[in-house]
Amino acid sequence: MADAPHVPVLLQPILAAVAPVRGVWLDGTLGAGGYTRALLDAGADKVIAVDRDPSALAMAQDWAADYGPRLKLVAGTFDRLDAHAGGPLDGVVLDLGVSSMQLDQPERGFSFSRDGPLDMRMGGAGPSAADIVNTAREAELADILFHFGEERAARRIARAIVAARADAPLSTTAALAEIIARCLPRPKPGQSHPATRSFQALRIAVNAEFSQLVDALEAAERALRPGGVLAVVSFHSLEDRIVKRFLQLRAGQGGNPSRHAPAAAPDPARFALENRRPIAPDAAELARNPRARSALLRMARRTDAPAGAVDRARLGLPRPVLQGAAG
Repeated sequence: MADAPHVPVLLQPILAAVAPVRGVWLDGTLGAGGYTRALLDAGADKVIAVDRDPSALAMAQDWAADYGPRLKLVAGTFDRLDAHAGGPLDGVVLDLGVSSMQLDQPERGFSFSRDGPLDMRMGGAGPSAADIVNTAREAELADILFHFGEERAARRIARAIVAARADAPLSTTAALAEIIARCLPRPKPGQSHPATRSFQALRIAVNAEFSQLVDALEAAERALRPGGVLAVVSFHSLEDRIVKRFLQLRAGQGGNPSRHAPAAAPDPARFALENRRPIAPDAAELARNPRARSALLRMARRTDAPAGAVDRARLGLPRPVLQGAAG
């Protein structure tokens, strides 16, 4: 693992919870290969490693042969992980959001700290961030920024974007970051860059991350055999809220959706929670990897109850997802 270019977050708590590692696992976000390689090194019989990013799959060719038939690389998205698996799984690990590797590539357009094309597509296909900021109506932009980025100045920023693109299309991360920065107070020492929330929101919209996340959680429920473990690492509150509510509902802890409605028949628990509170990085991990500071890990173990569809209205999904807009 020493030559892996990026450190997988909250890896040790996952390995400790499932030790000894056995059976067939699926890594829904291969990235630089940290989780996949760790699972194989810890004793997994096979890992199916999925990624929508062609560069992640290309980079894996440097080490994939070391594992022979124990490793299967799949070009695809994790919302179809049960189809990619092709059979029952003993474990699924999902590392959500953008990877350090993607942030460090200016040409991918994920980061405001390095100028590059305004892209943000993880798989390279479909509308880019530039397409959204240059064609979406002002109200749509404001909705994306507010609901996907929790940006309080969403309307002000959307208005500024629409005004700027009237002169010339926005095509670079630096140009967009400058427009956003002018709409917000100068950050105090230690505060994040003013464009942080807006860039997060656009990336989520471009890649339909929230709807794909729910699809992936449902797919994991279908694919995991009884006793199989689902481990999800999230990096911001919106992701974690969706994962938390999904697991609570599937563990039979969702409660009645309305105090005015008749009590519903209890749903069979499809998961048993491994940790009621999310696991956060300890001081040692933060010292090794400062980018892990916002990470949270939730794990659950599959029961033998049959899989089914979840009531998405109870997952806390942002409004544009429920309306079917912007991904």
